Amino acid sequence: METTSDHQRFFDAITTDFAVGKGFAQPYGVSRLAAGVNFAVFSRHATAVSLVLFRPGDLEPLVELPFDPVINRTGDVWHMLLNGLIPGFEYGFRMAREGEKASPGHRFDPDAVLLDPYARAISGPSLWRGAQREAARQGNWRGLLLEDGFDWGMDRPLNRHLADTVIYELHVRGFTRDPSAGVAAPGTFRGVIEKIPYLQQLGITAVELLPVTEFDEADNYRKNPETGESLHNLWGYHPISWFAPKAAYAVGKDAAAQVREFREMVKALHAAGIEVILDMVFNHTGEGNEQGRTLSLRGLDNSVYYLVDEETGAYANYSGCGNTVNCNHPVVRDLIVDCLCYWVTEMHVDGFRFDLASILGRGPDGEVLANPPLLERIAGHPVLAETKLIAEAWDAAGLYQVGTFPNFGRWAEWNGKFRDDIRRFVRGDRGMVPVLATRLAGSSDLYQDDGRAPYHSINFITSHDGFTLADLVSYTEKHNEANGEFNSDGDNHNLSANYGVEGETDDAAILALRARQVRNFTTLLILAHGVPMLLAGDEMGRSQGGNNNAWCQDNGVSWLNWNDLDEQTELFAFFRHLIAFRQKHALLRPRHFEGEESGERRLTWHGVHLHAPDWSGRSKSLAMHLQGLAGEPEIYLIANAGQRAHPFELPLLDKGFWARCVDTSLAGRAGSCESGAEEALEDQACYRVGGQSVVVLVSAEP
Repeated sequence: METTSDHQRFFDAITTDFAVGKGFAQPYGVSRLAAGVNFAVFSRHATAVSLVLFRPGDLEPLVELPFDPVINRTGDVWHMLLNGLIPGFEYGFRMAREGEKASPGHRFDPDAVLLDPYARAISGPSLWRGAQREAARQGNWRGLLLEDGFDWGMDRPLNRHLADTVIYELHVRGFTRDPSAGVAAPGTFRGVIEKIPYLQQLGITAVELLPVTEFDEADNYRKNPETGESLHNLWGYHPISWFAPKAAYAVGKDAAAQVREFREMVKALHAAGIEVILDMVFNHTGEGNEQGRTLSLRGLDNSVYYLVDEETGAYANYSGCGNTVNCNHPVVRDLIVDCLCYWVTEMHVDGFRFDLASILGRGPDGEVLANPPLLERIAGHPVLAETKLIAEAWDAAGLYQVGTFPNFGRWAEWNGKFRDDIRRFVRGDRGMVPVLATRLAGSSDLYQDDGRAPYHSINFITSHDGFTLADLVSYTEKHNEANGEFNSDGDNHNLSANYGVEGETDDAAILALRARQVRNFTTLLILAHGVPMLLAGDEMGRSQGGNNNAWCQDNGVSWLNWNDLDEQTELFAFFRHLIAFRQKHALLRPRHFEGEESGERRLTWHGVHLHAPDWSGRSKSLAMHLQGLAGEPEIYLIANAGQRAHPFELPLLDKGFWARCVDTSLAGRAGSCESGAEEALEDQACYRVGGQSVVVLVSAEP
């Protein structure tokens, strides 16, 4: 048993440069209090813990302070209060388990200095920042003690209704890294700020950012077999921190730059009316499998933070990335929820998209939980009550929960079925008309039975993961050879078509058909009930050369080439027109499924003849009529995926006339128009719809 003299010797051994106190068990991480700086870290199974301090930039520690297991420990939390630290200090923890045979489930490494999972900013190696001093650390990431003030003014999350949202998925680096972006700060948060006028012109209401928390862009050791160039982790889906913004996305080199510049970006986007949604990766970390590096959670308490076989030490791999986080352990739940609350309260973000979110519903043995505590807690947390929650409702182990994700009345979902069904319809597959109707009307088959609404369906055709829209109509097969995995990576189930030639072509007829199909996809996506999500660059015809898994292509394959805008002005205008049309007409943004609110039908289906939709497997066309309240314009959308043109009867209007908003069969700028500048039809009883085309009409008054 420890004695008072033992504790006195412990304090006497500490350098006199710091006044050391017992500290507090909460909050976790580093907190600047009136009495000093408090450090608190969880570890249930460690028996020896030290706080390791570094002067900024030093490779060797300034001092290492052991935690007294009696004085500096409350339950499973180790804590210490220091007086005398100044902002800029770097820190980490060293942990060991002594006195018993090591368990296969533990991975304590007394030689490793571990990263604090609650660190708000971290320093470490970075290819993109190009600092030789940082590269010399060879993977030693450390927490930073920051001066954390920021003038938010009156800024706050915008809390726009999800139904009124148009999401634009972009990668911070890839969005402006190419010289053609013409920005002063390429590949950074400030680069995004410079492009806000463009986002406003396009008309989107929210950016969904691929991971912006710290990751190691150098954790890919493959080379491009075609060029010999090293391949890097561009996307960032191997996090080493959930709290800390990526330092390489900041221009400044000071310790607080990444936090400050992220906040500047959020504040500027909010001032422009644009929300910020973060793609968060809680399902796994960048520590990898059994042969991976010990950076943070693995060395802090491996068997708590990960799903581990206690007999062999092997990691469960539901993520496909080597490990799986033990998301529903109480300590891990606290960490994830604390992280989300931090991003909302301190960084003002508006929402989150959860990567491989089905893993968040797995239990300690990997079992699928009926009512996962983590998902319930996130949905019911008061701080997150107005935060957008979007699930990627599947995982890499085959669990697919689109429409069945445990949502607790809150969660929206990436609607993978919308993507696949619309791809099949536009491609011309048979039997897709009934499914098309369901998807256009908000996917009631997926979301109505559990009390959700059409806006819980995040509709998309393309995303970062897969073909771009231009490639979807140009390639039948993936072409990922440059990724260095012999074209074995990436999805083989693309539901794409090349319309006669694989890839690039000079054939004018093929190019015209591809352009029409791109517009068909765009129209059905933006005007369907639900929330449209666009992939950055689709509006300017961006191609990845058939690569459908460009996670490692930190080059022109993934970077937006802004010169494409000069060649695709008509396509950009088409996107802009459709987004403005959607925002103008509330009929396209319903809060309820058909008939739920008043019992009145505002949506009817038709075929080439009125009131006679053809639901048979032979048909490839459908018309949707949206009728609003008194005085609200009516909308008539006709989709014809067949190769032959068909005359479609039009409903008789009580007053006014039908005017054309979109006809994808018309070349150039004639295919769409500014909202309010629609052209009246000469024939108000019938409209001839070209093959493989979509037409949108709106009622207007003289």
